[in-house]
Amino acid sequence: MRVDPTILGFFGGALTLGFLVAAAFFLKFWRRTRDPLFLSFAAAFTLLAANQAAPVVFNIPREDQAPVYLLRLAGFGLIIWAILRKNLKRS
Repeated sequence: MRVDPTILGFFGGALTLGFLVAAAFFLKFWRRTRDPLFLSFAAAFTLLAANQAAPVVFNIPREDQAPVYLLRLAGFGLIIWAILRKNLKRS
């Protein structure tokens, strides 16, 4: 089944905007508390936004076969690292 590229671009843009809004919220929380966890989450959501925008901008038909997929891996890795750092620091 072939999907119209305009629809893919629209949903890619919507997801990118959602990730950037989440990053802005975490950046706002970081400015209030100076907790590095929030800064890490803001950076991770920025990477996830770039991951959603890159296939649309560079016209990549399948993101699972492109190196742009590494942005998603880096974003999730940053989230895991930040949570582990926060929890292991308490011990």
